[in-house]
Amino acid sequence: MIMILSKSFCTYYNIQFIYQAMSAMWRIIQGVFLGYHNLLLSQRALTFTSAFKYQNRRSLTCSPCVVDLRSDTVTKPTEKMREAMKNAVVGDDVYGEDPTVNKLQAVISEMLGKEAALLVPTCTMANTASVLVHCNGRFNEVILGEDSHMYLYEVAGIAQLAGIQGCSVPNLPDGTMDLDKIEAKIRPLDDDHQPFTRAICIENTHNRCGGKVLPLDYIQKVQALAQKYKLLLHLDGARIFNASVALKVPVSEIAQYFDSVSVAFTKGLCCPVGSIIAGTHDFINLARRARKAMGGGMRQAGVIAAPMLVALEDMIPRLSEDHERAFRIAKAVNTRLGNPICRVDMDGVQSNIVMIQFDGDITPSQFSQRLQKVTDKERKSLGQSISVLMSPYSPTTLRYVTHNNINDSDVEKVIRKFYYVLEEMLIR
Repeated sequence: MIMILSKSFCTYYNIQFIYQAMSAMWRIIQGVFLGYHNLLLSQRALTFTSAFKYQNRRSLTCSPCVVDLRSDTVTKPTEKMREAMKNAVVGDDVYGEDPTVNKLQAVISEMLGKEAALLVPTCTMANTASVLVHCNGRFNEVILGEDSHMYLYEVAGIAQLAGIQGCSVPNLPDGTMDLDKIEAKIRPLDDDHQPFTRAICIENTHNRCGGKVLPLDYIQKVQALAQKYKLLLHLDGARIFNASVALKVPVSEIAQYFDSVSVAFTKGLCCPVGSIIAGTHDFINLARRARKAMGGGMRQAGVIAAPMLVALEDMIPRLSEDHERAFRIAKAVNTRLGNPICRVDMDGVQSNIVMIQFDGDITPSQFSQRLQKVTDKERKSLGQSISVLMSPYSPTTLRYVTHNNINDSDVEKVIRKFYYVLEEMLIR
């Protein structure tokens, strides 16, 4: 009996001991877990705080005011244009049934003084389609400027897609071509070794020559030369409305001398897409086939035509503001005393495109990179972060282009930044 009681007593205390030991172990595990959990929470809080501070610091130091002067193609459609796109009445334009497209083509052909017009996606397609129609057949050639957009920046489309050879004539600094040199390039008709010259193409305003505006008397002379040899005359009028505003004449006074005209709406006119070809009814009928062959036939294209109609009402009257702002920046560059780095030919500032000439050891690319960059020292000196985007256009020229998204305040920022960079480079 004593032995049984003794055994029960020992078993009870063994179980009690094990229970107490396990309870103590569990409290230790809970303590370790709680400590690790608190540590994780503190680390997360620290990480969040650091990230918040970094983001704040980044927003203060790495979000400069960007003034984009690379091109007028960077423009955004206005709110009125976006509203017009949303509410556009549409149909199938390949069937000729889109009322908004038809209205655009009627309005722009009347403005240009032409019989008809055709909507195409891009001005490159407009130029290529025009040349393809004018040179309908084989063994043909067109004359164009060696600095023209059609010759340099349209991937030889007239050769690739139309089998047409481009014959280049040097552009003069004012964007024109010497008339005698144009005439010298016209092929004789009785030589089987040579292609037929079918057309002359000129550009107005002239991009690579710094937005130069071709005068009307020069255009008349080119037309007379073309008529003398029974050649057709095409205008790459991507920025024809800039030329019209600069010359202070209706756009029809420029277009009247040409058999065909292309017009871009994606530059100073701010549209997201769309260009126009204009000419006679017969020309446009063939251009429509050329557009189809190049994949430019569009269906419910009224959403494209709608903002283009807005542009004709709202954008053309304000193009002179772009010209004035381009002039202000150019004048500021030239009036900075002791500037041996760069200069602008003020007589050549005629529209919204300006070329800055670099003469010293600083290259346009180096200067452009510095205009874009913002340093801590500069930020403290100017009181704000300003990043200016321009385009190095040649080993000696830097191009800037004013447009609808640039206001007077932006112009002041550009001038302040330009002066700061000039001063920094002169000291160096």
